[in-house]
Amino acid sequence: MSNNGYALTAADGLLLTLSELGVDYIFANLGSDHPPLIESLAKLKSKGKRVPEIIICPHEMAALSAAHGRAQVTGKLQVVLVHVDVGTQNLGGALHNAMRGRVPILIIAGASPVTVDGEMAASRNEFIHYLQDISDQRSIVREYTKWSYDVHSGKNIDLIVKRAAQIACSSPSGPVYMMIPRDIMTDEWVPLPEVKRAIFPASLGALDQNVAKQIAHHLVEAKMPLIITSYLGRNVDAVSNLVQLSEKIAVPVMEAGPYYANFPTNHPMHIGYEDFIERNYVVEEADFILVLDCDIPWMPQVTKVEPKTNVFWIDIDPIKTTIPVWYYSGVKFVQAESRLVLSQLLDEIDNVELDHDRIESRRASIRARSSSVRDQWTQDGTSESSKITAAYLTSLISEFIDENTIIVNETISNYRTVWRHLNPRTPGQFYGSGASSLGWHGGAAVGIKLENPDKTVVALTGDGSFIFSEPVAVQIMSRLYNAPFLTVIYNNGGWKSPKLSTLAVYPHGCANASGAFHVEFTGDFALERVASLVDGVYIAKVDHRDELHMRLSQAFEAVRDGRSAVLNVMIEEM
Repeated sequence: MSNNGYALTAADGLLLTLSELGVDYIFANLGSDHPPLIESLAKLKSKGKRVPEIIICPHEMAALSAAHGRAQVTGKLQVVLVHVDVGTQNLGGALHNAMRGRVPILIIAGASPVTVDGEMAASRNEFIHYLQDISDQRSIVREYTKWSYDVHSGKNIDLIVKRAAQIACSSPSGPVYMMIPRDIMTDEWVPLPEVKRAIFPASLGALDQNVAKQIAHHLVEAKMPLIITSYLGRNVDAVSNLVQLSEKIAVPVMEAGPYYANFPTNHPMHIGYEDFIERNYVVEEADFILVLDCDIPWMPQVTKVEPKTNVFWIDIDPIKTTIPVWYYSGVKFVQAESRLVLSQLLDEIDNVELDHDRIESRRASIRARSSSVRDQWTQDGTSESSKITAAYLTSLISEFIDENTIIVNETISNYRTVWRHLNPRTPGQFYGSGASSLGWHGGAAVGIKLENPDKTVVALTGDGSFIFSEPVAVQIMSRLYNAPFLTVIYNNGGWKSPKLSTLAVYPHGCANASGAFHVEFTGDFALERVASLVDGVYIAKVDHRDELHMRLSQAFEAVRDGRSAVLNVMIEEM
């Protein structure tokens, strides 16, 4: 079959279908399985066809993290292209992050040709085609994807790609995986104009009206209601709805492990954070709790909710089917879209007679409590210690942030410090991975900057997660695609989290007595120098508190002038 004088292949169909779906970029790490795609890209461009731009990613971890970050800011399908089984394995923990973070990503992997004697174009002709031929390549990713598929024929590649996109983008979103042998990509592809393959993702709706009335009643009648969320801010419109509801009836909002900007942190109804370590008295005192888009609102072993407390859980993924052991007692779960739910609740409350005296009394109480909490945080951030603390560093960074700044947070053992002192106020200003595999921040910052070229992107990371991020690959991507950003390393000299985990289980154990946690890599390690392999990157190591403001100022100035920057800040050791 020809199209305006040239033959169409499955590789052509793949690229043209992605373009039809609105895919702008393919985050790619290419291999010997991709000659048909490379040829197709050149051919289609020469014919004036619109095809996605290839973003060359020197490491698959950085590729998937970049796609993850861009998916978060756009809400749209992203595509990652990797090399057979070995490239799939190199995705590593980034795939865990994408699955737990619920981002729509199509991962396309090549596979060894299935023909060996030249039966098709692109049959096996390299020795690695035998070494990379395994019996179940999809098993590598099966636990971490919503859908996976081996493409057996290129003739309906448009259907397969659209089916993959449908599943990836349907709520809850998540990664999908398809693998295409090299020779199958050379299959003839015949578009069928008489077949309209319009395949749309499924979306969630609002609550049953009776459930909405019931929740509205509880919110109005409760003495101390509470709303908890982690990722409601993935939809920026939901944030304004939540603010309206909170202000209307004086309901405090708590964030639990947030990885989006869910609620303005300077708002007097923002009651703080669930940090999962200390007992949360705000949660325990609540007589009605509404959980919106959250995986872990509190730790049941630490914080005890009264059995008589009504808890409603509204979520795109309310019962966490991918987490085998997950348990919250006595909760009423409903799958729905939180933005629509909040709009419903606002309408319902308009029809309820309110006790304004009680609401104003509660408002005053919450304001006072919120103010007291923030006064303590401010005091922590302005400590007179001669050392650089994580709180002091974060407070100083916050002085350089404006509404045109986007924060990427992977500070791990300093998560709660960053939450308390950074003060993101604008929807779409703050992102975390939503999961626990380290190294996400670097690629994510590139992906986010690609979508926001006029904004300043700042990645906050621990020294351990910086190493995991494949920083050389990340800085190459940043330079190649004019996506400068600032990295601030909270360098405490090792892996603090395993130490904290050990002390939580054995607070008076032998490891504590001996100080042998096997997690330190202290010494004169200039991690920032890794970035100097790319010319023009601003790098600095900060050992002393009195030079920190100057170095931050220089780093922000460099990024706003179009250069990436890496600031290695030596904070208090573990």
